Amino acid sequence: MSEHKHAHPHVTPTQPVPTVGRVVHYVSHGSPVLPDGSQMYRPECRAAIVTTVSNDSDSEQTGADVSLAVLNPTGLFFQENLRHSEEPVGGSWHWPERV
Repeated sequence: MSEHKHAHPHVTPTQPVPTVGRVVHYVSHGSPVLPDGSQMYRPECRAAIVTTVSNDSDSEQTGADVSLAVLNPTGLFFQENLRHSEEPVGGSWHWPERV
């Protein structure tokens, strides 16, 4: 099996490689946690499009640092240098779940 020419060094061969234009999920931060432990707005997955992929990430995590155009119900916003995480961590991205 040949290696992908532009493969990111921290992406395992079974994972897709993030490239500009791919659709991913961004996990929003949600609102600040209140003293009682609740949040008005919980973190949520949002559709996003990859706008830039960093090729110089020194992350030990799988995936790559990417910049995204995030599609929110109230409009677009742009977020830079986000880390990949399969856990729902605010400010991270992951591949959409297969259903």
